[in-house]
Amino acid sequence: MTYCCGILVRDGLVMIADTRTNAGLDNISTFRKLHIFERPGERVMMLATAGNLSVSQGAVNLLVEGLENPDTHEVETLMKAPGMLQAAQLVGRAVRRSHAIAGESGEAAGVSFDVSLLFGGQIAGGALRLFMIYTAGNFIECTQDTPYLQIGEHKYGKPILDRAVGYDTDVLDALKIGLISMDSTIRSNLSVGLPIDIALLRRDALRADISTRVDGGDAYFRDLRDSWSRALRAAHMAIPTPPYDGRAG
Repeated sequence: MTYCCGILVRDGLVMIADTRTNAGLDNISTFRKLHIFERPGERVMMLATAGNLSVSQGAVNLLVEGLENPDTHEVETLMKAPGMLQAAQLVGRAVRRSHAIAGESGEAAGVSFDVSLLFGGQIAGGALRLFMIYTAGNFIECTQDTPYLQIGEHKYGKPILDRAVGYDTDVLDALKIGLISMDSTIRSNLSVGLPIDIALLRRDALRADISTRVDGGDAYFRDLRDSWSRALRAAHMAIPTPPYDGRAG
């Protein structure tokens, strides 16, 4: 299991992903799930993955090495895609192809090969966009009404995003809220854990403003966790005690 979120606000895009993957409580490993494809000044694309590791890694490899277009027979890669919509369609094709390869040998044994991906970024001349892509290769796009998408173990972090993020939220505040959402998930689910990868792309910058990994020794993240806990305690203490006396009626 994993948790990844993408937040698309007026000023830019934030992507956050944990790195934990496990095959049981005694077999926990760390794998990068946030991948960045960048040619500064021309394009920046970010891909976060959740679900079966062999399918997601296979899809990433296909996107790097290229897929043959069945109509033109041209080998297509993310770095050649003319726009974000065409890039998202290419990601969908890579997922379908990787799923077909992995599924041939494993699904008969009852192994799940489902994946979901967040794919966002901007190519020069086009808009900054964010998509959620499913195993079948189909996708939905993030909108201003709900300016974030999540994959993986999303239920613990969703209430924070629902209450705090809007399209006009400052992009650095969006990053902060996303980190709080990730911390809440880590606290409530053992299958999500540090380190986490974060990336921030400002609209029309065409180069990643932030791309880094946060681990347990990161001073800002430790302070954020402590500050959020203190703020929650102060908030609930400030709310009046319920007036109910236990009598029916």
